[in-house]
Amino acid sequence: MFNGMKLDMIDVGTGALRVRYGGYGPPLLLLHGHPRTHMTWGRIADFLSPHFTVVCPDLRGFGKSFQPLDTSDSRNSSKRAKAGDCIELMRRLGYDRFAVAGHDRGSYVAFRLAMDHPDAVTKVAVIDSIPIIEHLERIDWRFARDWYHWFFFAQPEKPERAINADPTAWYNAIKPDLMGREAYADLMTAIHDPAVVHGMVEDYRAGLTVDRLHELQDRAEGRRVECPLLCLWSIRDDLEDFFGDPREIWRSWAVDVQGHGIDSGHHVAEENPVDLANSLLPFFESR
Repeated sequence: MFNGMKLDMIDVGTGALRVRYGGYGPPLLLLHGHPRTHMTWGRIADFLSPHFTVVCPDLRGFGKSFQPLDTSDSRNSSKRAKAGDCIELMRRLGYDRFAVAGHDRGSYVAFRLAMDHPDAVTKVAVIDSIPIIEHLERIDWRFARDWYHWFFFAQPEKPERAINADPTAWYNAIKPDLMGREAYADLMTAIHDPAVVHGMVEDYRAGLTVDRLHELQDRAEGRRVECPLLCLWSIRDDLEDFFGDPREIWRSWAVDVQGHGIDSGHHVAEENPVDLANSLLPFFESR
């Protein structure tokens, strides 16, 4: 995985991000979700790097990137703060304009990049997500049952205590079979680091505080993503079961939406990298 790509720590002003990058062609930023690191993109990067200069960071709070300072509203773990890191990262690599794809929690950073930095983002792909406030306004008892971690992680201290008591048991769905031994070892290191566990949980706390407020402000001001948006979702996950066609929801937030489902479980970059790459490639290559 990451054939011929460079691994580095790059200072973005607020701290250093661990970044894997390389390839040929226009820049494409790939943003991971929870509890992954940039390693989740390994096979996708190999598919895309002959066509794009692929940039895969660990988001702040995750993996081996820096841990932000705590605040009462978790604003330093907000998607706006993480989007700011990404803008600075790409500038330091020499790119003022770039495309971006995000999965799971990373899709919220990709969305925030497109909303806050329209002059920088040429296209955006969101994978297995809808905006946070769309989740919160549409929840039912099934969502509360199956996505309980959204609300548990919002509580102070207790989530970290529960996870750190036995990280392997908490994340018992993580297996090396599909992600590969190197990615698995990297992820095991991350989830056994209490500082990283706290950083990942803070991402959820920010979701229900400052991120929610940012989306409410976007809606009140009528702001929408102006660049083309690709909405992809895993059909063996539960997003469509809970919320219907996610493209219809994204059309309230973006002017140009396309997309489709992919035959996969939630971690599509590991479970079906071929179909995901074949979905991303024509979208980002088209004019």
